[in-house]
Amino acid sequence: MNDQLKGELTVSELTHLIKQTLEEGFYGLRVTGEISNFRPSSTGHWFFTLKDSSCAISAVMFKGATWKVDFSPKEGDKVTVIGSLDVYGARGTYQIKCDSMEKSGAGDILALLEKRKQRYAELGYFDPKHKKPIPKQLHTVGVVSSPTGAALRDILNILQRRAPSLSVLVLPATVQGDSAAQSVAKRIKQANDLLLCDILIVGRGGGSIEDLLPFSEDVVIQAIYDSEIPIISAVGHEIDFALSDFAADLRAPTPSAAAELVSQGFLDTLQQIQSLRAALVKEMAYRLTLASQRAKQWGLDSLQRSVLSTIEKREYVLANAGNNLQLELKQRLATASGRYEIAKRELQALNPLAILARGYTVVTDERGALVKSAKHSNVGQILHLRFIDGQRKVSVEE
Repeated sequence: MNDQLKGELTVSELTHLIKQTLEEGFYGLRVTGEISNFRPSSTGHWFFTLKDSSCAISAVMFKGATWKVDFSPKEGDKVTVIGSLDVYGARGTYQIKCDSMEKSGAGDILALLEKRKQRYAELGYFDPKHKKPIPKQLHTVGVVSSPTGAALRDILNILQRRAPSLSVLVLPATVQGDSAAQSVAKRIKQANDLLLCDILIVGRGGGSIEDLLPFSEDVVIQAIYDSEIPIISAVGHEIDFALSDFAADLRAPTPSAAAELVSQGFLDTLQQIQSLRAALVKEMAYRLTLASQRAKQWGLDSLQRSVLSTIEKREYVLANAGNNLQLELKQRLATASGRYEIAKRELQALNPLAILARGYTVVTDERGALVKSAKHSNVGQILHLRFIDGQRKVSVEE
């Protein structure tokens, strides 16, 4: 190579030598730095700059290798890449061509979180029997989050749209950095000490695994476990997790989902009211239709027809009753007349005057007592004789 450098070289020849030297001498590199100027192309390749506090190097990760990355790189992520140097002769620049990428320190952090998770699980902090039910009827919702974060804006927007009557109490906390865990735990304790709300949403928007670490700290886990107020953990995006998710009474995949969960009871009640209202309106319409139909029956014409019909029915009944009364009267008169004739004949048969008409005489003494036998009269006694046509006094001579 030194002999080649002594002669006259073209730009292409020099670039070729540099490319050969760099690419053959620098491969299998493991480099850690912060992503800057991240530019994913429409073809699926990633172009970005890898930098530290004093230097920067261009980097590229071609589409054929990006599928192996299990996270979405973004500006500011600290990553470790494995690759080799690549020289781009057309510009006379070099860059590191990345074959793999992982978040810097992610493996150590995940191991730490797994160990901590196992410890709290053994202590029973994640046991379902300690989970408090999420109340359906709420008056005040507390939110422990950054007062300037997008997560809070999403929560407020959703609650305003789905449950405008709910009161929302924002408990501002630092959600990233060394003081974040203490800040979050303090707000949780404050809400419990002062009984500020019916439920707490504790969380933040998405971020790197390092950004979400405060929600996995001991002080936060203990504060959630000790809380008498039910807590929903809403940390990061759906693929993110923190140990607060396991300690809380309910885990929401996102802050927006947490807002939807706490407003669900309000929506259910609203739907019940709407259903009852619809049923009431339907029943009232039916009753009004029925009343209208009945009212039509009592219009002037309908009323006149109804009265005439009633009168006709009553006249018919009255006529039948009169006819039946006459028949009954005749029958009873006939019966009475028959009974009279029978009684008359019986009376005539028993009438002593009828006997007298046949020539018999009724004999009585002075007191009017019947003299039925000659033995009952004495000589000189005055007797009364009653004939059919009059009476006579007689004196008994013998």
